Amino acid sequence: MRITTNFRTSEFDSKDGSPMPPAVRRNVVQLAKSLQALRDSLGVPVLINSGYRSPAHNARIGGVRNSQHVTGRAADITARPFTPAQVAARIERLIKEGKMKEGAVGIYSTFVHYDTRGQRVRFRGNF
Repeated sequence: MRITTNFRTSEFDSKDGSPMPPAVRRNVVQLAKSLQALRDSLGVPVLINSGYRSPAHNARIGGVRNSQHVTGRAADITARPFTPAQVAARIERLIKEGKMKEGAVGIYSTFVHYDTRGQRVRFRGNF
């Protein structure tokens, strides 16, 4: 099901095939709206490497217990040809402009973690 101009709910599905609970789906819709603003600004596709994670899948891959992925509020993304640092900088700008929701921005070597938790968190992941 399409939830924005360029995103479908299936892009956010848990990799273990677990169904997305209704409360999680509502969070995913809000996340996708922010990511649509990023995609519109960059002018290139934003790919979802990891969106919603079922609790079992999150535990299996070593995700933190209170991961925003489990609530449907987080996505690990890439947007070629932009580097993770460039994507993160654009997210920062869009948050300041009120076009994306405040949350966490984490820069990793190959992707950016973005979530819509509502409070500012910034970090650098494993390189």
